[in-house]
Amino acid sequence: MPAREVKPLGVPEMGAVRTGMLGEALRRGWADMRQAPGYAVTFAGVYVVIGMLLAWITLATGKSYWLIFAAVGFPLVGPFAAVGFYEVSHRLSEGRALVASEIFAVIAYQRRRQLPSICAIIIMVFLFWFFLAHMIFALFLGLSTMTNVSSSLEIYFTPEGLSMLAVGSGVGAVFALLLYSLTVVALPMLLDREVDFVTAMITSLHAVIANPVPMLIWAALIAGLTFVAMLPAFLGLFFVLPLLGHATWHLYKLMCEDGAKVAASAS
Repeated sequence: MPAREVKPLGVPEMGAVRTGMLGEALRRGWADMRQAPGYAVTFAGVYVVIGMLLAWITLATGKSYWLIFAAVGFPLVGPFAAVGFYEVSHRLSEGRALVASEIFAVIAYQRRRQLPSICAIIIMVFLFWFFLAHMIFALFLGLSTMTNVSSSLEIYFTPEGLSMLAVGSGVGAVFALLLYSLTVVALPMLLDREVDFVTAMITSLHAVIANPVPMLIWAALIAGLTFVAMLPAFLGLFFVLPLLGHATWHLYKLMCEDGAKVAASAS
């Protein structure tokens, strides 16, 4: 078995994010996806199965309103599938062979590092969102005339139903933006460096605050593509997840490269 890769210590120098970097990250992500289609299908497949299972449970319980909240909150669990894409892109950028046993060993090894801690935070936020979603439903529709929301979808087009959808979507967007800000840089950094998860999350949040326009464009792109990909029974995720997973790694590395250039010119 190959020796464990030694990770650099601490947070790297993070440069500015320019809108041009987003297109470059997508181009590099597309190239990685084409070079390693098997891994793309494998890692995305886990996400698709979870999505289908979530939808089945929602429909089997006869409570269709949960599907709406699940659809809004579903992208929050995306980082769980990200590590595999990051590792594949990491190896391709260094010209290393894509050995399946080594890649899965790296993924498995993350349970001994900082990734479980940040995943626990994601789960807590996700569950808290579900709790609030239930409260929002009860607030707007709890006093409505008794209606089977599974078969009477017109309830969603009443003033109360539309208000519920508006408020629920708004609150869900806030949760999604918060988790995006805390993880968009933190997750690839935890794979790339030896750094604690709190520092990684703070660095990620600072990166989003320092580069609001390009980072919000990136967030909107992720949200839009993921939502569209879920519509055809989650099958579009087989394409969108690998593309965004690889591209996010490259966006992080582009930020590191820019930061290194700035640091070198200043010294």
